[in-house]
Amino acid sequence: MEVSTVLKKIGNINRDISEVVASMGHLDTLTIADAGLPIPDGVRRIDLAVRQGVPAFMQAVEAVYSELCVQEIIIAQETTTVSPQVADDLKRLFKDVHLRVVPHEELKRLTAKSKTVIRTGEFTPYANVILVAGVVF
Repeated sequence: MEVSTVLKKIGNINRDISEVVASMGHLDTLTIADAGLPIPDGVRRIDLAVRQGVPAFMQAVEAVYSELCVQEIIIAQETTTVSPQVADDLKRLFKDVHLRVVPHEELKRLTAKSKTVIRTGEFTPYANVILVAGVVF
């Protein structure tokens, strides 16, 4: 019998996201992406995109971060130059978390190692982040 996540009292009510977060181990990665990031074959996709801007990238990031211990985030260098507001929002949210900046092509390669890519409705260029799981102890 499947249990509905609507019974959860706090946090994310998306069943698939809750399942992924619960299955993460130390150093596992999860990518949260804009609507256009190519998702490699073989990587699980949770597609939240409904239409342009729905849901917004940062809404998804905040929801996942509320439940996942994150020790490092990875963003593309291009995010800092093309979409600096996205980079600033991520730096503010993850102020105590190590930030790694890589070329966008490298970020796309790293998504192939993610347990999951969560696709949002975000249309802002380079609004992508890889979350590296930490441990709570």
